[in-house]
Amino acid sequence: MTLLGLDVGSSSVIAGVLRGTAVVKQSVRAFYASRHDGPKVDVDGDEILRAIREAVASLGDDAKRVDAVALAVMAPAWVAMDAKGKALTPLVTHQDRRSVEVALDLERRVGKERHLAIAGCRPFPGGISSTTWAWYLRNEPARLKRADLVGHLNTFLHRKLTGARVTDPSNASFMGVYRTTDLGGWSDELCEAVGANRALLPDVLEADKIAGQVLPSAAEAFGLTAGTPVMTGLVDGSAGVLLAGASVGQLFNVCGSTDVLALCTNRPTPHEKLLTRALGIGRKWLAVGTLAAVGSAIYWAKANLFADMPLDVFRKELFRLSKIGAKAAGGVRFEPYMAGERTSVEQRTGAFTGLTLASTREQMLSAIIEALTTASADRLPLLAATGTKMKSQVVVSGGAADRLDKLLHRDWPGKWTYKAVTEATLAGLGTMVPRK
Repeated sequence: MTLLGLDVGSSSVIAGVLRGTAVVKQSVRAFYASRHDGPKVDVDGDEILRAIREAVASLGDDAKRVDAVALAVMAPAWVAMDAKGKALTPLVTHQDRRSVEVALDLERRVGKERHLAIAGCRPFPGGISSTTWAWYLRNEPARLKRADLVGHLNTFLHRKLTGARVTDPSNASFMGVYRTTDLGGWSDELCEAVGANRALLPDVLEADKIAGQVLPSAAEAFGLTAGTPVMTGLVDGSAGVLLAGASVGQLFNVCGSTDVLALCTNRPTPHEKLLTRALGIGRKWLAVGTLAAVGSAIYWAKANLFADMPLDVFRKELFRLSKIGAKAAGGVRFEPYMAGERTSVEQRTGAFTGLTLASTREQMLSAIIEALTTASADRLPLLAATGTKMKSQVVVSGGAADRLDKLLHRDWPGKWTYKAVTEATLAGLGTMVPRK
């Protein structure tokens, strides 16, 4: 079987022709930009569609000769659509923090423990998109009057490609109105707390189910073949876990701009400092610890403190300072929250302390390294507390040129082995076999 895989990430799209997990042809990377306006972070839906067209077009006619299409998407990326599938709002991403006050109110209404027990997570601003939905209902109600469908990026893409109204359990988990812990469907209790109309929600199908076929209009617009089956799709991190084997106890670590450490389990155990979500296929879940700004914090330092230093020299400096350890920071400390904190309702920010007139840029960079390595290691006791025994081999992806994982794993307690994989999301889609 030959698949067309679409990996729609937070800043770009990669398309690939897959035979099993082998990527036999890969597209150019087609970029798009997020908008940053204070606490608001979103993406124009038309920009994502443009990037998909560009990526698919670079594959030529090979994109038309596939047996099915598989989707992996960033999540959450919340959007409201009209009856024709046109986006009424931008796609609001996990970096968005406009809904802090709304999130606090939702948690007061439902109760922290109750929300955790149903949804698997607290209502984190932007990161759990019920907070975004509630924000629009309160602040821009006129924009939602014509809403016919509300969902995430895979829902939006299906409306464009197939006309279907679907999502999968992994994306549904981040909607904040889904019964994540028992995969029990949409929750009337949580919908009521948000003020959400349940009739606007998509059907939830497992990620490998065929949700629809490419429409003739979509075939012409995207360079595909009409009638090609399209699977429901899933969150991009789930595709990487599938590539790693999706066995209970498997750790999968994406080290890039954001650092995501996921533990596969068959026993969801919500924790207020972890994200608990469905894998997307079968009765498995992921317990996830996320550092919102890792590579992005390091390259902020490159741009603002080491702009004169060649990139290859800067990378060597990173690892030199890491080997020296905390003493290289000279008493300078760093709070690693430059993109907020994914598992906090009230948001934190990045900060340096301990600065003096004698402090150097090397000490500031060392402080960033020390904070990030500590934060990386601190997730392991949280994951261990879920009760799922972790396997010693960690599958690692992301940041291939930098190998930030080698830096970030420095302080992990215990003995671990690491298996690096490239393009884990795209290759992971190849593990899925379309089901009717």
